[in-house]
Amino acid sequence: MRKEEPVARRPTPPGTPERTGVGHVVDLVRNAIPPLHPAGLPFVAAPLAVAVLGGRRKWLRRTGLLAAAACACFFRHPHRVPPNRAGVVVAPADGEVALVDTATPPAELGLGDQPLPRVSIFLSVLDVHVQRVPVSGIVRQVLHQAGQFRSADLPEASSVNERNSMVLETESGQQVVVVQIAGLLARRIVCDARPGDKLTIGDTYGLIRFGSRVDTYFPAGTELLVQPGQRTIGAETVLADLS
Repeated sequence: MRKEEPVARRPTPPGTPERTGVGHVVDLVRNAIPPLHPAGLPFVAAPLAVAVLGGRRKWLRRTGLLAAAACACFFRHPHRVPPNRAGVVVAPADGEVALVDTATPPAELGLGDQPLPRVSIFLSVLDVHVQRVPVSGIVRQVLHQAGQFRSADLPEASSVNERNSMVLETESGQQVVVVQIAGLLARRIVCDARPGDKLTIGDTYGLIRFGSRVDTYFPAGTELLVQPGQRTIGAETVLADLS
């Protein structure tokens, strides 16, 4: 008689009581559907209100529900687990690696004119748009710079578009710069970090609405571990190893 193979299942953390029936189904749905970033609540609530107030007008209800679903998808905030390795720098955002080169950090930071290794990640409207802390450290600077709203996939977007720059200093004294750049459709950059804050790798610190780009600058001599065209997962894809 053939022995049946055990069925693979998702591991349960030690000490967690096992749920069955409806509770188990709720857990599965909760794990499959990412939560909503708080900044997206007004954008989801407004079309939902339109759908509710649409009465018997089916087209209005459907339009409101579709718009609410689209906004919920855009503002999704999935759970991420950064690698447990000292010295790594992870991707600050989901998206496609647009550039792997050397460039001068934003002039407003006053970090000099020496070109530094840089990775640029382009976020389409379909990507997760929250930004993650690329490396644990203390926030030394946070500066907003007004600018244009050109397409974020253009190389010149780093220097001419509206942006928000943050300088992080690691425990070993190395500096990593991460820059949120508005795109063609983006009109709002959110950054919750403040100078003096102590941030942990993988934490969510900001958000850019509707198409954008995020640049990360590394210490001189850093070997970058990604290539143009590669897809990144925020807080999980390793861009470089500072150790």
